[in-house]
Amino acid sequence: MKTRHFDRIGNGGITFTELGFGTAPLGNLYRAISDEDANATLEAAWATGCRYYDTAPLYGLGLSETRLNRFLRGRKRDDYVLSSKVGRIMRVAPPDQRTGIGKFFETPSRREVYDYSYDGVMRSFEASLERLGVDRIDILFVHDVDIFTHGSKEASDARIEEFMSSGYYGLLSLRDQGVIKAFGGGINEWQVAQTLAERGDFDLFLLAGRYTLLEQEALATFLPLCQKRGIGIVLGGPYNSGVLATGPKPGAFYNYSEAPNEILDRVARIEAVCKRHNVRLIEAALQFPLQHPSVVSVIPGGQRPSEVESNRALLDTKIPAALWADLKQEGLMRADAPTA
Repeated sequence: MKTRHFDRIGNGGITFTELGFGTAPLGNLYRAISDEDANATLEAAWATGCRYYDTAPLYGLGLSETRLNRFLRGRKRDDYVLSSKVGRIMRVAPPDQRTGIGKFFETPSRREVYDYSYDGVMRSFEASLERLGVDRIDILFVHDVDIFTHGSKEASDARIEEFMSSGYYGLLSLRDQGVIKAFGGGINEWQVAQTLAERGDFDLFLLAGRYTLLEQEALATFLPLCQKRGIGIVLGGPYNSGVLATGPKPGAFYNYSEAPNEILDRVARIEAVCKRHNVRLIEAALQFPLQHPSVVSVIPGGQRPSEVESNRALLDTKIPAALWADLKQEGLMRADAPTA
């Protein structure tokens, strides 16, 4: 698999595989899977050449990290790149009070406590090291200081302020000491990522679903800022929660909910252009973000070996330049979107 080397501050940097693996599904997201099935999926990802794995305490309330522990044990630490997140502490809770009921299944009985302070960042980092069973994590992302998570701009702004006045300095210290290689934000909205980028010295952003074949508003101001400052982008959710993988069928998901009609209509028009060029919608969707110079890796995730293997195969499809040109001509892609 092709790799992209990222070294923003001259500390040796990080080599990303173009396709990474997002482990939220291995935290029993939307359905429970066994430890054996989770490990088989991770083994399949390794076999494809994937060497970048992203996790978070939230994913399965620690389950994703402990499943990575089993998989990574015995592998040379220099052979892979690992990222996790800070901003939540997991506390023991009664089963009926755990976080994520109806979203995460058969997880430990834990509840999330938001903590973006310096001490909270350090405690979260230490707990992740223990759950993962590793001696270092390459990248730490501050997790979900966005409107999607906290419900309003005012609440998001308060979390940003809490982090920038305290927890930010924890991540800065860890990077400056060489404990981690890089830090950034795992964010659902590019506008919030831009706010962080304008206020601090961030290396990377894990942007969930906000630069895809379906939407490119981040090109307005955020991605140009990233290019100017040498900030890298890990692109999560390249299928916008599913609609760019399944196509515009009834019940298709967009942003974790059922896709509205206007989204289904737009996806149908994009898919029609893809079909004219004998390209599957999902192939174009996975390859599109990788054409932006700031994108270092795309991490679609998966719960089954077949999903991982399918994602890898999608990278091998040759996408004709005329497809991108037609999408731009028909107003289905921004004219300034980088394309081959």
